[in-house]
Amino acid sequence: MSRLVRHVMAQEPKVATTDMTPMDGARLMASYDFGMVPIVDPDRRLVGVVTDRDIVIRVLASGLDPETVELGDIATNKNLVTIGPDDTVAEARERMATNRIKRLPVVKSGELVGVIALGDVAVTSASPREVGEAVAELSRSPATEQIEGTDAPATGTPPQVGRAPQEQTVSSDGGASTQEGS
Repeated sequence: MSRLVRHVMAQEPKVATTDMTPMDGARLMASYDFGMVPIVDPDRRLVGVVTDRDIVIRVLASGLDPETVELGDIATNKNLVTIGPDDTVAEARERMATNRIKRLPVVKSGELVGVIALGDVAVTSASPREVGEAVAELSRSPATEQIEGTDAPATGTPPQVGRAPQEQTVSSDGGASTQEGS
């Protein structure tokens, strides 16, 4: 029998409203140790989501004031990826991998009823291989993939990854020296 999202989701998640500031959202995330906050209207209808990364990229890196901007202005509110409480955990894992996201708002009849995170999926999955594949897909980025047509690692890969292994030898006087491997 497949496990359902409602069995593993965080119920009654902490939420923010569109008129709250990024500073409010960041404090909420810090207080409860999560990286995404659903944005809801007064009827708890999901209107968007804001991640810790959204705050860094859309506010701080853009030079905006996190005390005056409103979450409604920076929230992702188009093409929101959600899941229902009666969908399976396997469907949640697949949706996360396909869309390269770590957290899914759980919505029933338009109302936010929970959040399921990749960690929830991992601890309840019968297939560690499938969870690993989902994590690999989420982690994939152009900066960490091989450059086509070369043996060199892509930009963003630490330089030591592309170097030949080093051999360490000890000289007759007891000192160590390092040589590039062949």
